[in-house]
Amino acid sequence: MRSPQHVRTSQHSDRHTQQHSTERVGPTVPECVTVPFGTTDPASTTDPVSTNAPVSTADPVGATAPAVPSRKLSVALACADADWPYEDWPAPDDPYVGRALPVSPPYRALRESPLEGAVDVVVLRCQDPAVAFPELLRAMGTMSAPVVVVSPRRDCETVVEVFRGGAGYLVDGDYCITMLSSAVMAAAVGHAYLSPTACTALREAAARMPRGGEATERMRALLSPREREIMELLATGLGAQEIGVRLGLSEKTVRNNLSNIYAKLDARGSTEAVLKWLGAALPIRV
Repeated sequence: MRSPQHVRTSQHSDRHTQQHSTERVGPTVPECVTVPFGTTDPASTTDPVSTNAPVSTADPVGATAPAVPSRKLSVALACADADWPYEDWPAPDDPYVGRALPVSPPYRALRESPLEGAVDVVVLRCQDPAVAFPELLRAMGTMSAPVVVVSPRRDCETVVEVFRGGAGYLVDGDYCITMLSSAVMAAAVGHAYLSPTACTALREAAARMPRGGEATERMRALLSPREREIMELLATGLGAQEIGVRLGLSEKTVRNNLSNIYAKLDARGSTEAVLKWLGAALPIRV
């Protein structure tokens, strides 16, 4: 864990965020499957819904890029001392994150000076999110900063509970620091970013849930025949480019359709849209 004196402060930046397609991570804000609670593929056009890409509820697959903060973000690193593997994160040229401030359990420092009111996003690194995530939320109290959880746990139950809590989820060994910064950016604009393995776990959990029946059919009826074709392919894990090839459409046309779909389904991104399409949308903490 870096000591406070190693925390980097950033210069004011007006860079705009690039989008990532499915819930996968990359140089830009990645998206896998976007859900009301919680990115796009920064380096590819794959959608986070697919099993090979990170997921973000900030739907990078077809929506216009969300408003990006006019300054670099301040992140609280909530983890035990010496438990943070990236001593040089954020890099001076990181497009989204300006500084990282270490906070040790039980995280009371989040609501004390100098952190109180100065943190945009909290990154929780822990072994067992079932224990550490609720503990962090209690310590945060009324603090409204979004959370990104980083953990080696990859089982469906853990990923679903974190997702229900409104947080992004990165599985150890399943992301890089570029994806980490993208996940932080996605969280800052209201989206939950999931790494590829976490996205797969969420989809497997959704497949086992009871379907919505008539309610799901009424929701699907809101879409045009073309939009339904796109959703069927999106739900199989294809990205915008791949969907375009299948349907003989340009990638731009697919993304425009996805933007309309997300609006009709009231979904923040591909993950949420896919879960709703499958009739397995999960309740989340607001």
